[in-house]
Amino acid sequence: MKLSEIVDVLDALLIVGEDQLDKEICTCGGSDLMSDILAGLSEGCILLTGLTTIQVVKTAMVAGVGAVTFVRGKTPPPEVIELAQRQNIPMLSSPYSMFVSCGRLHSSGLTGLDGKR
Repeated sequence: MKLSEIVDVLDALLIVGEDQLDKEICTCGGSDLMSDILAGLSEGCILLTGLTTIQVVKTAMVAGVGAVTFVRGKTPPPEVIELAQRQNIPMLSSPYSMFVSCGRLHSSGLTGLDGKR
């Protein structure tokens, strides 16, 4: 699924990554525990989280996450946005809860980090 389709499915605001809307995302993981993302097979996935700290971007960098979505309409502080821009990591903000966001992506064809539907 292209990042542009994810923006539509989640009714999301694109914070960073206007030049990456054609990026392909195949899996989705949702967590507020960054250790769960580091422990999973998250390469190229979209990470959904309610955390808006710098650790989210650092985790995305280490795990190879393809994009980050903040749920519940959250927007990260400027220093988090700046790091994501420097690291070329797209960021979105969705008005939906973690549960609803994951469900919308799953029903649109994305799998979980384990590849199962």
